[in-house]
Amino acid sequence: MSKKEIKTNAMRILDRMKISYTYETYECDEFTDGIQVADKLNLDHRQVFKTLVTTGKTGNHYVFVIPIEDEIDFKKAAKAVGEKSLEMLHLKDLTKVTGYVRGGCTSIGMKKNFPTVIQESARDFDEIYVSGGKLGMQIKLAPADLKKAANAEFGDVIRG
Repeated sequence: MSKKEIKTNAMRILDRMKISYTYETYECDEFTDGIQVADKLNLDHRQVFKTLVTTGKTGNHYVFVIPIEDEIDFKKAAKAVGEKSLEMLHLKDLTKVTGYVRGGCTSIGMKKNFPTVIQESARDFDEIYVSGGKLGMQIKLAPADLKKAANAEFGDVIRG
């Protein structure tokens, strides 16, 4: 009896779009940050990206995909999406807004298609890792494919 492959919503969307990806799973019962995940899977920190969800002054939501060791620059990020200012979405609202839980949030297949910006340094790599849409799963795919799947743009939105 073979173990049934578990597909997340993000994976089903990638399959539907005929986008090539692989995934890695790891033991995880609760939130672990991207650095711990990268270390657990022995991945280059520069290739592992986290997904941040923000709220603009207008009340609209925006998604930013940035390297795990970097911090969002709210001024640059706001400018990139045409907002006066941004703040992080309150954690209590994350699942309601995105359909994903903390640590399992990915820019692919959120409840709504929010404007999304991927940090431009992602283009330095053939493949990057992002959350697979649930705790304990990372998806590896080409940055251009993530851009396509998340209907995103590339931009400079980190500090430094």
